[in-house]
Order: sequence, then structure tokens, then C-alpha cells
Amino acid sequence: MESPNRTTAQEFIFSAFPYSWVKSVVCFVPLLFIYAFIVAGNLVILTVVQLNTHLHTPMYIFISALSFLEIWYTTATIPKMLSSLLSERRSISFNGCLLQMYFFHSTGISEVCLLTAMAFDRYLAICSPLHYPTIMTPKLCTQLTLSCCVCGFITPLPEIVWISTLPFCGSNHLEHIFCDFLPVLRLACTDTRAIVMIQVVDVIHAVEIITAVMLIFMSYIGIVAVILRIHSAGGRRKAFSTCVSHLIVFLLFFGSVALMYLRFSATYSLFWDTAIALAFAVLSPFFNPIIYSLRNKEIKETIKKHIGQAKVFFFHKTRDLQ
Repeated sequence: MESPNRTTAQEFIFSAFPYSWVKSVVCFVPLLFIYAFIVAGNLVILTVVQLNTHLHTPMYIFISALSFLEIWYTTATIPKMLSSLLSERRSISFNGCLLQMYFFHSTGISEVCLLTAMAFDRYLAICSPLHYPTIMTPKLCTQLTLSCCVCGFITPLPEIVWISTLPFCGSNHLEHIFCDFLPVLRLACTDTRAIVMIQVVDVIHAVEIITAVMLIFMSYIGIVAVILRIHSAGGRRKAFSTCVSHLIVFLLFFGSVALMYLRFSATYSLFWDTAIALAFAVLSPFFNPIIYSLRNKEIKETIKKHIGQAKVFFFHKTRDLQ
């Protein structure tokens, strides 16, 4: 039984947001624009890939799956951030906090797995181009995508269940901009279970991140080795250009995630905690649609074609109305 002074928290209050109304509005406007751009940009990529049969290849199927996950990854946290910025009481229920942590981490881990699968796809395409169509079939591509999502949605469940059983006492002020494992665990009553939980969570995150990084790193070692054996500069450039977008997204996402979750006993100030959290929860998803649309010739040309068709359609509609 829990002792009288140990109760389960009914809600948490975010204390990392600015208290000034003016500062809150200043933060709200760009965050709203970024969220709208993330959702719209990823929806454009999803639509373009779905509407064009010549883009129904493994690489673009993975990109569209990543875009789908990005929408839900950001939706897990940003809408609550926006409402907190304009609210006097910046609170979230205990169950709401658990759900936010679960969906944020499940979609995030799914993305980590998917980026690893994309590296494997690029490795096969460049290192075994003749066998690539027979190995990376649409069936295997779908199986890999579904496996990434299953892995992502199962992995955080034990942590969420463990945290839901912890007693919380004292302050319910969460020093963060959204619910995350370590900030929530710091509010748990200081006992052996809480300390063990923090260590377990650290190890789980380290294993997940390091495993994914090592697999992607090994894929790129093989890719670079093959590219260097290509004699023509044009051939090398063309081969490398097919994986530049993935490499940039990988570095952006994993760089900020590693700073947050590979710290172990190191602690940051509230400012740096918030800055790093914004980097992987907001800025990395913001740049992904830009990277995959501006750096990808086929997607860029297809978007231009659809914009041109839309202009012609509206021009004829306007002329008919006149």
C-alpha cells in the first residue's frame, strides 16, 4: 500500500513556458506557422507520391511513410504547446501526459527504425543495383515499413506502464515544454524504484539510438566504398545524390536526439533542455519536407507539374465564369 503522503499526481503543470503574455504570443506565432508548414508540407509529399505511379518505388514509399509519421510525431506535442502558450493554467492530466509520452516516443522510434530501413534501401540500390529490384520488392518494402511501426509502438509500452505505477509526491511542476520520460521521472518520489527507472530508461534509449546509428553508419560505409570505386566524377555525384537527403535528415534528427537521450548522468540547464527538445521535436520535422522536396528532383518536378495543372484549371474556370 502507498503511504498517506504518497499520492498519484492528477495533473502536471508545464513551467518551462514564458510567463509574460507578450513573450508567449511571440513564441506562439512562429510555432503555429512551423506546425502548419510541417502538416501541409508532409501532406503534399504524401499526395504527390500517391497520385503519381512513377513514384511508387521503395524509396518514395519510405519517404511517404516518414511524412505520415512526421505529422503524428509533431501532433503529439505541438498542439499542446500552442494551447499552453495561450493558457493561464498550463496543465496536462496525468493520463494525458502518459498518452503524450507514448505517442511522441512511439512515432519517434518508428521514425528511427524507418530511417534505418531507408539506409538499408540506399545500400542495396547502390551496392547491388542488379539485384535491387528482386530483393527490395513492394512486399518487402511494405513489411519493413509495418515492422518499423510495430517496433515503434511496442517499444515504449513497458516504460509507460512502469511510470504509471510510480508514486508522485511534492511538486507537480514539470520543467519541460512537453511530457518526456526524464522530466516526469524527476517528479516521482525519491525511492529506489525511481532511481532504477531513470537508469533503465537511459540504457533503453542508448541501446535504441546506438543500434540505429551503427546500422546506418555501416550502410554508409558500404555506400561510400562503392561510390569511390566509380571512375567518373559524374557517376559518383549521381550515386551520392540519391542518399544526400536521407543523410541530412539522419544527421539533423539523430544529432539532437543523441544530445537529449545519451546524456546519462549529465544535466543541462532548463534553457538548453528546452532548446534541444525544440530541435528534435519541432525544427527537425520542419526541415524534413524542405529537404525531401527541394533536394529531390523527381518530387520537385512533380509538384511543379501539379501546380501548373492547377493554374490551368483555375484559369479556365475563371474564364468560364466570365
